[in-house]
Amino acid sequence: MRPSLMYKTVWARTDKQTRQPTGRTVGPRTYAGDVTARLETRIAHIAEAALAERQFVTPIDVLIGLGWLTQPHVDRWLTGRVAALGLCVAVDSDKTAAALAALSAWAHDRGLKPWDTDYGDHSFTTGVDADAERAFRTRWAVSEQPAPALPRHRPRGLTVEEVEYAWTCDSCGGSGDLLLTTTTGISCLDCADLGHLVFLPSGDAALTRRTANASRLSAVVVQWSRRRNRYERQGILAESDAIEVAARQCLEDADARALRRQRDQLRREVVDEKFRGDFAEAIRMHFPGCPSTRAEAVAYHAALRGSGRVGRRAAGRALDPDAIRLAVTASVRHVDTEYDDLLMAGVDRDDARDRVRLRVEEVLAAWRGGLSVLDG
Repeated sequence: MRPSLMYKTVWARTDKQTRQPTGRTVGPRTYAGDVTARLETRIAHIAEAALAERQFVTPIDVLIGLGWLTQPHVDRWLTGRVAALGLCVAVDSDKTAAALAALSAWAHDRGLKPWDTDYGDHSFTTGVDADAERAFRTRWAVSEQPAPALPRHRPRGLTVEEVEYAWTCDSCGGSGDLLLTTTTGISCLDCADLGHLVFLPSGDAALTRRTANASRLSAVVVQWSRRRNRYERQGILAESDAIEVAARQCLEDADARALRRQRDQLRREVVDEKFRGDFAEAIRMHFPGCPSTRAEAVAYHAALRGSGRVGRRAAGRALDPDAIRLAVTASVRHVDTEYDDLLMAGVDRDDARDRVRLRVEEVLAAWRGGLSVLDG
């Protein structure tokens, strides 16, 4: 059956189950209300798990559990490489606010007590929104428990921003391409006592690392990317003597490092190829109807090194059945349904997933039963 005809069947079946598209009423509740209820349920499960593990729960825990935020982004934010954590959240501010409101409602129902968390000068929002900042900084714990320990993070180093717009130093009235933002305002490099440092662009990891280790004073240079909506590292500022020392060290062992990189690359390729083969075999074992070429494509996508996808996580590397199912489900959702078209049309992610859920389940059920093609 063609996808378009299958969707007609799916929606007819959905009507019989009293589950309707957005905007149509089902009893006293709307479809949008169902989406909100599902979000509240997910948040409750995430918060319960965090509370059981650490005796408190934070908005960051919930956003990570929802998949709207990742721990690497939080780490970069805590080290000053991201100006505001809200820039890293994968959904808009309205959804974020709704999630925090649901967390607050759940916490009040559980009788938890709000505690203020001190994140220093790290900001959650790009604007001046005191209520949003307060919501982000509130963690919830059992009333009779003492205040939970504050989040631990590495010391924040110096970060200099490379800008293209006009600006003025608050101390001397000067300007330039680089500025340092502090609690007292904006400073040029001279006023920040960084004017004697030399810029070393990114590109050679060994040179940058050795220069930073040899320089008593250094700063990371970042620039805001409008296309990617985040700060990106451009290089470092370091003492000229440190750069010369690091450059000599790199020249002395350049051949050895090149040979080591080549060996490491070959080793990774062998390991990755074997893992992709094992992952594809696991897919065929759990879904015998999945075509061989499709299983290999799913394995390659899910197990791509550095992607952070399910195949690179601990469960994926262990060939856990749930990880295999998640990888195959994601592939079916994107390839065998209109999910991508719905997203491009502006449909909400959860709503789009709900619309194609029956189609995804039918394909997975057919593959589990050894059928490669669904009967019309």
